[in-house]
Amino acid sequence: MNDAEHRARAATLFAAHRERARFEPFAGAAALPTVADAYAVQAHFVERLCAARGVGIAGWKIGLTSPRMQALLGIDSPIAGAVLTDRVRASGARYARADHGRLGLECEIAVRLGRDLPAHGAPYDFDAVADAVAAVCAAIEVVDDRDADYAVTDIGSLVADNCWNAGLVLGEFHAAWPDLAAIEGVVHVDGAVVDRGHGADVLGHPFVPLQWLANHLAAQGRGLRAGDLVSTGSLAPTRFPGAPERCRFTLEGLGEVELEIA
Repeated sequence: MNDAEHRARAATLFAAHRERARFEPFAGAAALPTVADAYAVQAHFVERLCAARGVGIAGWKIGLTSPRMQALLGIDSPIAGAVLTDRVRASGARYARADHGRLGLECEIAVRLGRDLPAHGAPYDFDAVADAVAAVCAAIEVVDDRDADYAVTDIGSLVADNCWNAGLVLGEFHAAWPDLAAIEGVVHVDGAVVDRGHGADVLGHPFVPLQWLANHLAAQGRGLRAGDLVSTGSLAPTRFPGAPERCRFTLEGLGEVELEIA
């Protein structure tokens, strides 16, 4: 695919979001041949979103951070999308299901970088990215799959659609943290425990997908910057609220984050 074709697919996505249309994968003559093409479409789509809304990129979300989910979608790595500045919210945020196609909640560990990880410094190892982390917190990523049919959804179409990111709700950041592989996260809905997970459920340690992201962006000639926010992947399966609820995610030793679904 050439740049004009990438831009045309991005325009299609932008129109679909503006019209609040159901998610439709790129198929047939419009199919995306490679994941690299999908990321090129994503870049143009995000550029359109930022220009239309007068915002920038606050950081990144990482998805497919379990081998099981990677196998399900036929890919051997995580995926990444941009988090726009107007989609970052503090704990206590409220989201209306009526404003979205279908909301999903992913309970994660988020990081804030304290220094740059530029493209020219790649490849980055685990210790290099760990040293760049300034603070961590409990987070809930909000995704909107726009009522996708998972039986026909392909990885390229998901990546192109900015990995479905619709928001990132953050708890209080901490400059010191316990062993993130061993840490337990607990998901509460309306006061009842509904799921649990550990940091090790995210490719063994939340900094492993962060390492992948730094090298992934470097391969595109991009880097991570001090102050960037990164959600590192869900510790528990995505939750799709079917009714109003209050979801709270607690991380042992790192506090909590919550949001309301109306």
